[in-house]
Amino acid sequence: MSVPLHPPVPGVVSTRLPTVPDPAGVHRITSDAEAIEVARALAAVFADGASDRDRHRRLPWDELDRYSASGLGGITVPREYGGAAVSHVTLAEVFRILCAADPALGQIPQNQFGVLAVVAELASDAQKRRIYADVLAGKRLGNAGPERGTRTIAVQTTRLSRTPLGLRLSGTRAYSTGALFAHWIPTRALDDDERPILVLVPRERAGVSVIDDWSAFGQRTTASGTVVFDGVAIDDELVLPAWQLADRPGLTGPVSQLIQAAIDAGIAHAALEDAKTFVREHSRPWVDASVARASDDPHLIHDVGRLTIDLHAAEALLADAGETLDRIAAGPVTADSSARASVAVAEAKILTTEIALAASEKLFELAGSAASRSTHNLDRHWRNARTHTLHDPVRWKYHLVGNYYLNRALPARHQWN
Repeated sequence: MSVPLHPPVPGVVSTRLPTVPDPAGVHRITSDAEAIEVARALAAVFADGASDRDRHRRLPWDELDRYSASGLGGITVPREYGGAAVSHVTLAEVFRILCAADPALGQIPQNQFGVLAVVAELASDAQKRRIYADVLAGKRLGNAGPERGTRTIAVQTTRLSRTPLGLRLSGTRAYSTGALFAHWIPTRALDDDERPILVLVPRERAGVSVIDDWSAFGQRTTASGTVVFDGVAIDDELVLPAWQLADRPGLTGPVSQLIQAAIDAGIAHAALEDAKTFVREHSRPWVDASVARASDDPHLIHDVGRLTIDLHAAEALLADAGETLDRIAAGPVTADSSARASVAVAEAKILTTEIALAASEKLFELAGSAASRSTHNLDRHWRNARTHTLHDPVRWKYHLVGNYYLNRALPARHQWN
């Protein structure tokens, strides 16, 4: 495994703030087809340098500014607020395309779209206008993730309290993907009535500390470190009543999980493509194969065929899940339809998880011992797959699907379903 030359220093607070984009320089995407076209163009740029960013843990500040300028960050904003309102199928495909080029860079915007799904469900018209305007102007939403050291990841100790000086937020969050690069850092907290709320926090506000202590062996440049809120002043109009999500059927969880599945599909695609390229261009045939080229080895041909079928199956279920969400979103979302959405996405997530791990592991068996040389950095595919697929355990996806079809049990409503 190659070692990053510049790993993060634990406990160091980042002093760099993201560049505020010039709204005049941010492209406005108007259709699904254009979103796909823009994603492909960006992916071609992001792929060049992806291995180097991983090897040296070079954070993608410039690449994210280019992403913001592309307009992709606003593709799910409703048309009545100036966005393209692309389909869930397109949203998943955009993430799959970007993550096939660089899954760490491609993962960074994931929480923006999860938050936008919550905004669509819970925000007032005034809140939507403010948030959507910033997003369409190229500002990025990050994430202050779950807390460490609690009994489960759902336990909250971060508090939003009303004081004589106004609302104040305090707490420490981990796994904060994208917070380092964000203009806004959304986070969950409890209010004075012990109710879960979602708070949008300006990145530059006094009392906000983003600590670059992400040191996982994969997805190295997501900067999914720690965020500390120390008595941060919060605007009343930037608080959303997240507790209401538990009492109404919706699609916020399935949307979040659809994106996770798309990221894994992108990793799988990249691993398989690199395996085929290496076999064609570098691998030597095994002595017993009696062929002139490794690519003519019947066992390698069989394995590539098997992996390709599994990848196509995963991609098909991913698209099917997106179509299911699109159909359900077109009408009133009920408890039953919300459950169907969770099940459809869970089925896709199972296959994308398994093919990402299989393709990134099988790569070395197909390509041979030369592929293990650190100069190729092909281990990044497995490191990325193994790290990202730990986001939520796939064993519980099997349980969700089986329990639904066997016992008609509706999945619990939360961001992992």
